[in-house]
Amino acid sequence: MAYLTLSRDGKRFLGHRDKKEVHDLKNEKTGPNGCGIHDIIRADQAVGFISDTLDEARKAKYTPCVKCIGPANPS
Repeated sequence: MAYLTLSRDGKRFLGHRDKKEVHDLKNEKTGPNGCGIHDIIRADQAVGFISDTLDEARKAKYTPCVKCIGPANPS
């Protein structure tokens, strides 16, 4: 289950609500071509997941970010 959030604190995975993309905060890519987590939070587009797992994000139909998670893995 996804829920709106205003913070990255205590989370491993964070989703972009409109793009339906999930990011791994422990492997976040920064810089001009990075993940843009701060921008996602500032735009009120951030979602967290209950429970905080990639599996839960996939169940909520979020696609993994290729920059911080890598190509989609079917397993």
